[in-house]
Amino acid sequence: MIVGVPKEIKTREYRVGMVPAGVRALTSAGHTVLVETNAGVGSGIPDSEYQRVGATLVASADEVWKRAEMIVKVKEPIAPEYERIQPGQIIYTYFHLAGVDPELTKTLVKKKAAAVAYETLQLDDGSLPLLKPMSEVAGKMAIQVGAACLEKAHGGKGILLGGVPGVRRGRVTIIGGGVVGLCAAKVAVGMGAEVTILDVNLERLTYLDDVFLGRVSVLASDTESIAASVREADLVVGAVLIPGGKAPKLVSESLISEMTPGSVVVDVAVDQGGCIETCKPTTHDNPTFEVHGVVHYCVANMPGAVPQTSTYALTNTTRPYSRKIADMGLVEAVKSDRALARAMNTYNGHVTYEAVAKDLGYEYLAISEALARK
Repeated sequence: MIVGVPKEIKTREYRVGMVPAGVRALTSAGHTVLVETNAGVGSGIPDSEYQRVGATLVASADEVWKRAEMIVKVKEPIAPEYERIQPGQIIYTYFHLAGVDPELTKTLVKKKAAAVAYETLQLDDGSLPLLKPMSEVAGKMAIQVGAACLEKAHGGKGILLGGVPGVRRGRVTIIGGGVVGLCAAKVAVGMGAEVTILDVNLERLTYLDDVFLGRVSVLASDTESIAASVREADLVVGAVLIPGGKAPKLVSESLISEMTPGSVVVDVAVDQGGCIETCKPTTHDNPTFEVHGVVHYCVANMPGAVPQTSTYALTNTTRPYSRKIADMGLVEAVKSDRALARAMNTYNGHVTYEAVAKDLGYEYLAISEALARK
């Protein structure tokens, strides 16, 4: 198979879809890997490292997209890339189709492209192995950037999360106790903050209570508990996930208006539409805005700011599946691997992930049926 690795063009996106180890795994198996010039520079990987393991360097993104049977990326294609998508092409990346430009799904369907989405590749135990590493990074970053935003110079109220003896500690509310929430709590607790985690899963809350040995408050998530925790918080982290679907709006604008001016919200779920009503996607160039005096940090590609960590963390998990697709072909790979089948968001002109179809108003066709129709 001919596999293409274009340079990411989203604002301040420095990650790359494949590292030299991934290229070697493919080239040693007889596949061709086309890497756009300087694709890995932002992650500290020079072109020479790709050449060393057998990659073919290509000068333009247009050529990579035109020649490749499978494109391996990090972020979803954005508007300038829509016309580069080839009919029937396999695109293996994060898509978050329910939360991004609807034109992307329209383009994928029109061109009968196969959208293999990292974020919906799900094992039988319910875990999301390709989403997990970036959730870990984003969760830890949420507290890091939130703490900075709380500084007065950045529009915050001027609170130090860890406090000092004789002064109260900062209050952090984390909505969602999954991977993002857990990692955010680790950093917040480590900084000495007063931390509350809310989740609807009581078993998960029990686990979190055990992990943190009572150093965090764990609450069953409902309208009243969210409202009480958000009102008192200095920093609120939105960490809610519905695989493939839009995040539910759990914090209303009215509730945001009740927070103390200078408080901060970081909505990690913004790439799936956000779980805080007042949030909208921002970029690393202009990461924050204010609503009712509350600072909002809503960067949709947070891990892109730490690419030397993020790229390797991501590709450690994506590599085996790209190899499987290349070795077996997409159809056989999907038939042999239920996790990979769940990653299929579009195929041959159909939307094959139910949550995406529901949120965007498309007819849903199960991937098994879509494969049978080809």
